Amino acid sequence: MIAKTQYQLDASDLQIVLSLARAGTLAAAGERMGVDASTVFRSLQRLERGLGRVLFERSRAGYRPTDLAHLLIGQAEQIEAAIEEARSATAVQLSQVSGTVRLTTTDTVLHGLVAPALKLLKAEHPLIDYELHTGNELASLTRRDADIAVRATRKPPLHLVGKLLGPVRVALFTAKKGAVRQYTDVQAGKANWIAPDDALPEHPSVIWRKRQFPKVAPQYRVNSILSVMELVALGLGVGIVPLFLAHDRRDLVQLTEPLDECETDLWLLTHPESRHLRRVSCVYSHLAQSIALP
Repeated sequence: MIAKTQYQLDASDLQIVLSLARAGTLAAAGERMGVDASTVFRSLQRLERGLGRVLFERSRAGYRPTDLAHLLIGQAEQIEAAIEEARSATAVQLSQVSGTVRLTTTDTVLHGLVAPALKLLKAEHPLIDYELHTGNELASLTRRDADIAVRATRKPPLHLVGKLLGPVRVALFTAKKGAVRQYTDVQAGKANWIAPDDALPEHPSVIWRKRQFPKVAPQYRVNSILSVMELVALGLGVGIVPLFLAHDRRDLVQLTEPLDECETDLWLLTHPESRHLRRVSCVYSHLAQSIALP
């Protein structure tokens, strides 16, 4: 039990809490702050002793903030936003926007849409750096580990603000030099299938395939739609691929019209607390204007 004493919080305490909440480990938090892990550990111990409360639950997976820590994180983010606004007020030209923007998406959306858009923005704003996280979950954004998320979903979280970028349309593809030449070959059971594995059990393409071809057992299961496309391009089988990912690929052949049942929405999302940060607003606005879906 940590003894409760009088303690006056300061800005450095909030920085420790915010950094550890975003990083998840002592080493990663120290790297963010430019100190070693032991310094972060001692600072956290001092803070918890002073407050008489535990701020993080320790486990093998890392440090998870408690409810009290979440309250402090919110205050720390307000201070961060205020500092950012003060810095922005001193910048006369938009080209002076700088800082790190943390962005989370899937590898499919990153390579197909986000990275090309960021390449254009890099030329205009070379002082902005990026931390890019890819995964199928939205957890990193809801834990405030990221500033912006680009996600395919029909139901974006209500606590986030965002913009609908458009529909994600998909179709069934085969390799240009593959054995399957037309959709009737697939209907006749002459095609090997490449499909998402159990990491994406509710993916629209999985649901569609099971309805249309209930007896099919995919020969290749992968954990991303990008991998589906690459294996299809190698001629290993057929697979459902987003049009935005395949439209410039000359090694792929589209076998069907867009599959309406598989269509979903692409959302650009951020936190209400983050959208006013100048670096975040700059990247968010650019992505909103630059990402175009076929």
